[in-house]
Amino acid sequence: MKTILIPIALALVLAGASGPSPGQAPAAAPPTTLTLDLAEKIAIRQNPHVQIARLIALAQVQVKRETRAADLPTVTGNLTAVDAHENSRLTAGSLNNPIVYQRAAGGVTVSQLLTDFGRTRNLVRSADLRAQAAASAQQASIQDIGLAVDEAFYRALANQAVLKVALQTVAARQTVSDQISALTGAKLRSSLDLNFANVDLQQAKLLLLNATNNSHEAQAALNALLGNEQPANYTLVDETPTVPAPAPEDAAPLVQLAFQSRPDLTALNLQASAAKKFSQAERNLQRPTVSALGTAGGAPVRADQIATPWYGAAGVNVSIPIFNGFLYSAREKEAALQAQAAEQNVQQLRQSIVRDVTDTVLEAQSGFQRIHVSRQLLDQANSAFDLAQTRYKLGLSSIVELSQAQLAQTQAQIEYANARYAYQQALAALRFQTGQ
Repeated sequence: MKTILIPIALALVLAGASGPSPGQAPAAAPPTTLTLDLAEKIAIRQNPHVQIARLIALAQVQVKRETRAADLPTVTGNLTAVDAHENSRLTAGSLNNPIVYQRAAGGVTVSQLLTDFGRTRNLVRSADLRAQAAASAQQASIQDIGLAVDEAFYRALANQAVLKVALQTVAARQTVSDQISALTGAKLRSSLDLNFANVDLQQAKLLLLNATNNSHEAQAALNALLGNEQPANYTLVDETPTVPAPAPEDAAPLVQLAFQSRPDLTALNLQASAAKKFSQAERNLQRPTVSALGTAGGAPVRADQIATPWYGAAGVNVSIPIFNGFLYSAREKEAALQAQAAEQNVQQLRQSIVRDVTDTVLEAQSGFQRIHVSRQLLDQANSAFDLAQTRYKLGLSSIVELSQAQLAQTQAQIEYANARYAYQQALAALRFQTGQ
């Protein structure tokens, strides 16, 4: 394990920049040490994407409670005061014409659903399954953010490694340029050699500028995933193993693992089951509903026509749907089609999982081989550079050969750094694809 802290000040010195003037802004705050595990925990705690999924899951639990309320009794208190014209009746707006008496009364009404032949039970089960699906979706959101943080973290490490290579390249080519400049001044090398050396130096400085910009962009992307609104500078702890574990050889067992472990697949399965239960509940709309109703109260202030100071009644009501313009049959058909669509969503995701897991395994295998090949390339480039440098010092080769060897060495160093962290990104993607 090593900590990567790129000395940006060295880049400024190599680029010819001076220290801050009295009128410039003060230096930035010291960097924060950040490991991959800590970055994941911060993102899960602060990233809005995760928080949105958590709140939706909590809201869905309340939907389940709302649905279950239909099985519980309803108690309503009433307070009524009426001042009516003597012997007045309601004669408009209704087929009957009840008389209205002056009164002040209070009472309680209780209603209880006895049975709707399975509709409420299926609605409650559907809501429960949707709440479970929302919880699985929350877990899927956590894994989404975890993968994004892993990729951003390794991308930042790769960019910082490239920045380190660029700093070393500028330093090395500055040394070569100074040496050739001295030899040119002593008439031991031509001005052409000095021009080539200066061109190589300026190319290295351009590489440094690009690497610095890419490193800052990678840090900004990581900072956004961590849920921070203010810019931050991180010292990333590199826990990448020197000898990485080999990639999986077969995708088939990983596909089965993904089928069992992927929270997004679990969420879709639960949503499909919830849609089936809702479809059953919509079919039950055409069945009767049996309810009990009771009411009791008193009227301490009342007209003379109201003989008793209290009242009470209880009864049972059976509601039988007969015809409502085919509304219930249309709702039943709609719910059945929605349930079929939910099942197809599950099948579509399963097919995508097979493809994605297979592709990610192939990518990991290629990435593991790329590390070995780029390591060999770097060893050969280092040997070629040492040989070219020796030959140039002995006057056996031109500056062109040394320049090409320097370029090949720099490219090999960058390729090796990118290969190491790209493989870690592939492994992170494979863990995500298998739900780990």
